[in-house]
Amino acid sequence: MLSIRLRRVGKKGQATFRMVVAEARSKAKSKFIEELGWVDPHTNKFELNNERISYWVENGAKPTETASDYIKKSGVEEKGRK
Repeated sequence: MLSIRLRRVGKKGQATFRMVVAEARSKAKSKFIEELGWVDPHTNKFELNNERISYWVENGAKPTETASDYIKKSGVEEKGRK
């Protein structure tokens, strides 16, 4: 099963995150299938590829709670997620 989740990058104390599609049971720092955007929680800025997110959600990828919040903020509707 695939999941859309955040992957931590950056220096200590200055973390930023990349939103990626990865196997749900893989480790946090392991390989991922595709990068979908970035999130900077310090400045509350983010940029996501809404077209690719829609594609992966339609094909069965399930976003984590935090990723789901950012996806909703970007304006993408998630099907099958409550």
